[in-house]
Amino acid sequence: MSIVAVGAVAYDTIETPHGTVSGALGGSLSYFALGARFFGPVSIVAAVGEDFREEDRQLFVDRGIDTRALVPRPGKTFHWHGRYHEDMNIRDSVATELGVFGDFMPELLPDQRRADFVFLANISPQLQEHVLSQVFSPRIVAADTIKFWIENDLAGFVRLMPRIDILTVNDEEARLLTGEHNLVRAGRAILKMGARIALIKRGEYGVLQFSPDSMFAVPAWPLEEVVDPTGAGDAFAAGVMGWLVRSGGMNESILRTAVIYGSVMGSFVVERFSIERLLALTWEDIERRYRAFIELTDSHYSRWMSQ
Repeated sequence: MSIVAVGAVAYDTIETPHGTVSGALGGSLSYFALGARFFGPVSIVAAVGEDFREEDRQLFVDRGIDTRALVPRPGKTFHWHGRYHEDMNIRDSVATELGVFGDFMPELLPDQRRADFVFLANISPQLQEHVLSQVFSPRIVAADTIKFWIENDLAGFVRLMPRIDILTVNDEEARLLTGEHNLVRAGRAILKMGARIALIKRGEYGVLQFSPDSMFAVPAWPLEEVVDPTGAGDAFAAGVMGWLVRSGGMNESILRTAVIYGSVMGSFVVERFSIERLLALTWEDIERRYRAFIELTDSHYSRWMSQ
């Protein structure tokens, strides 16, 4: 089974208290694909400009990511310039140049339309709907969004919700989407809007998972230093969807494990700038941190029980 993922591939300029990088490969789709490929095959759908570097396309190919629908178009690749404050939960968008992404209309290849697993990155609700109109009968559809789309096309996003199995949003987006300040109420409100599962990302405070009959909380992995938070949410989604693909479906137990794998993937990305940590990552690294994550939250951990 494979994941078809639709979103943005970009070149980023990122400033944090730890330094600055320019022209770094980024965009929601890059983080997602480079994270999810550890769990199963990934096929991406995006538009890039004439300035897109061949070595960056090859970077995807070398890691088994299907780039047949990574379409080159006249113009420039989407560029984002972000600046993080000392408190890296706060960032400013210094510049956003849409380039060829401005009139991007994703078209799936015939085999992509038969995908069992679909991830809709934070593109407009209109484009997310357009993608879903092309797929036949996906088993699981996950979607992400950002504050901009909630503020500018709330009606479109609400219309999309019943077609989404898993919605990933951060705490600010959850409050904005539902009008509920309390995150428990916000999570339950998202389910009432039609999504089967709501995953609310809380940065350094972890993740809240809401299902129709249960709630699950996962802490963030404790890090001494966060270098660059860009792409952490996309890497989180990669871990979640990746584990569902590897498991072949979804029940409550599989989903909870998937949320932990998502938290693991997000914790790696922030350790370095841009996609650098994902490029150096191995499956052994992921499994080691997953096991450590379980030990971190297990009150019956055998080392203590044996004393």
